[in-house]
Parts: sequence; structure tokens; C-alpha cells
Amino acid sequence: MAEEKDINYDDYVKRHRAEEQTPVDDVAVRPDLMPQENGFIEGVKRLFGGDRVLWVIVIALMVISLLVVYSSTAKMAYMPNSGSSTTAFLRKQLILLGGCMGVIFVTHRINSDIFRKCAKPVFWIAVGLTLAAHFIGVKTNDAARWINIFGFQFQPSEMLKVGTIMYLARVLADKQAVVRNLRIVPSMKFWRWREPKQLRIIREGALPLFVPIIVSCAVIIPAHTSSALLVGALSLVMLYIGRIKWADLFRMVGWALAGFALLMVLGLGRSETAEGRFSTWWTLWTENRTEVMAKDLTDTERSMIAIHNGGVLGRGAGQSAVRVEMTHPESDYAFAFFVEEYGIVLSMILIALYVWVFFRAIEIFDKCPKKFPSMLSLGLAMMITSQALLHIMVTVNISPETGQTLPMISRGGSSLLFTAVSLGMILSVSRQTEEGTHTTE
Repeated sequence: MAEEKDINYDDYVKRHRAEEQTPVDDVAVRPDLMPQENGFIEGVKRLFGGDRVLWVIVIALMVISLLVVYSSTAKMAYMPNSGSSTTAFLRKQLILLGGCMGVIFVTHRINSDIFRKCAKPVFWIAVGLTLAAHFIGVKTNDAARWINIFGFQFQPSEMLKVGTIMYLARVLADKQAVVRNLRIVPSMKFWRWREPKQLRIIREGALPLFVPIIVSCAVIIPAHTSSALLVGALSLVMLYIGRIKWADLFRMVGWALAGFALLMVLGLGRSETAEGRFSTWWTLWTENRTEVMAKDLTDTERSMIAIHNGGVLGRGAGQSAVRVEMTHPESDYAFAFFVEEYGIVLSMILIALYVWVFFRAIEIFDKCPKKFPSMLSLGLAMMITSQALLHIMVTVNISPETGQTLPMISRGGSSLLFTAVSLGMILSVSRQTEEGTHTTE
């Protein structure tokens, strides 16, 4: 009893609580007692940084690309004097996609300040190459779009799409401090351009922003009208994101409409081709085509037939009947026969993947603390998603024929390459945001 009287109750309680909490404290402060994540998985996560969902989308699109190219190239493989097979085309596409994965990986490890420094040189080099293609390029379907570089055919207009977005993101980021007071479009009354106010607009806004957009569209439009229109539309959206005044955006639309009308009147570029495609599109909407012979159907009509034949679940892999009747099923109408073979359900998933790219970019844009990388990522995602939706709109006759490929899916090296570069840049911005390593505005 004497020993019990000597025990201090407060000391006893403190000692008892300390003994109870010791195991918990050990776990909290000793890493060796905490559950460890697999070292290999952790290493892969560090190696492949950036948005995990976007990586999954990229892989899914590449798998679909293999299915599409393997099936669509049957027409090319079985043509007389082809000298190739569907397996050979599949092997080539597999090599291209492997190269694209390498490009995405390398690009996503490059910090965005490098992209910022390269933005203007890349843009002007792309302008020069696109312009050179009109004089020394390879002509296909009356359009000189390709240029040979070390034995490889290369479409510089695809590079210019990316270069234009990089350039605008750079200049707009640099001008954010003064953008609300910035005018970029001079008066259409050119005889007033010598006035001090107009000279200031030309010097501070038109030369760094408005003129490069005009140059970009002007060098593309002679060979690829739809790409020029796409670049122009994306440029307007980039200016809107960069907080350029609405009044200037409407003035740019006015300039664009006036310029396009002038091209059509003078018959410059591929205006005749554009007019013919618009006429065909209008005819399909306004005339009864049920009595037209099968051999006289347009590619757009065949694509709609393919979509109808596909139904909900599709006819099965390799079972497309309409692909042999289309001019370029592996590129210009890839979505149509994908629906025919795999059905509306899987096609809706494919559309969702492209839209998902855009929404992931919005999240990256919101989280990024710096101006240039945030605008760059959103602009590139808009390019990928809008090109995909434009391709799909053509196949269902919502839009006239454009020749736009389905990004990361249609057969074509230049399109695959620069789509891969774009995705790599978006992942780079996401990676740096997660790591907190952005260093420039």
C-alpha cells in the first residue's frame, strides 16, 4: 500500500499515454516502418511525367491508329502493281507510331522555356519551308504541299500550324502587361496609315501579331485552303485567350473575309477547288441524290453510307465494304470506315478521347502559373481537337471536304510527327506544373 501512495497519478497517466503512442509515432517518423511503393513503378512515374490521363489517351489513339491503317490500306495493298501488303503498311505505321512515342517522350522532358526561346525561329523557318514548297515541292492533286528533305517527304504546313501557336503564345505572354490597351489591327483605309495613331498601331500591335497571322495563312492557302482557315480560326481564339480587345477580333474577321473574297474573285490559290467542294457540299444538302448511280457518288456520300452500314456495333474489323470506293480512306475519311467496322458506340468513345484532350488542357491551363506555357498547352490542344472534329464533320457532310487528317490516327507521317510534338509540349507543361519548375513567364 505504501508503494501505491508513492505513485504520482499525473506521472502515471503521462507515462501510460506515451507507451500507447510510441508505435504510432514510430510509424510516423520512421520511413522503414511505412508502406513502400514499388520502386519500378515510382521510377516509371518520374520518367513519364505530366498528366497521366493524357498519356492514356495518347496510347489509346495509337492503338486505334493501328486498327484503322491495317484495315484501310487493303485497297492500296491489293491494287495492281502495288508491290506491298496490308502487313507491310501496318509495319510501317507501327514504326511511325513508335517514333512518335519517342518524340512525345523526348519533347515532354524539355522545359517550356526552351519552347519559348525557339517559338519565333520555328515560326519563321516553317513559313520559309511552306513558301519553298510552292516552288520546289512535290505536287499531288495539283497542290505543292510536300518538300523533300534528305530523301523524306515532309509537309511544312503541319509544322507551321504548331509554329503559329508557339509564336502567338510567346508574343501574347510578353505583352500581357499592356494588352488591354493594345490595338493590333490598323484601319482598312490604307491612306491613313501615315497618321501617328495608325503608325503606333502598326508598330506595337500589327507587326508583332497581326502581320505574322496574315503571313502564316497566306503561305498555306495556295496549297491547302482548309488548313489556312483552320490556322486563322485558331489564331483568333489564341488572341481571345490572350485578352486582345473584341473590337480588334471583329476587325480581323473583316480583313479575313475581304481577303478571302479577293482570292475567290481573282481565282488565286486553290479557289477553284474550294469553290467546287463548297458547290458539291451544297448540292448534297439541297438536291435529291437517291437516283444517282453508285459510280457517280462523291466520297462524302460514300462515307455517309459507310457510317449507316456500321450501325450501333459495326460490321467487324476488316469488314468495311465502302473503303475500296473511297479515294483516301486511310487519311481523309478514316473516321467513316472506322464507324462502319466498329460501330457508333466505339466511335463515340473515339470522339470523347479528342474532346478529352481539350478538357485536360483546360485543367493544365488553369493550374499552370505562367503565361506562355499555359497558352501554349491550350492552343495546341485546341488545334488537335478542332482538326479531329473538322475531319468528322466532313464525313457526315456538316462541312465541305477539307482533306484534314484525323490526328494520331490517319496515315501520314507529317501529321503524326507534329501531333506528337504538340502532345509532348502539352505534357511538358503539365510535368513542370506538377514539379513546380516553370522559370519563365
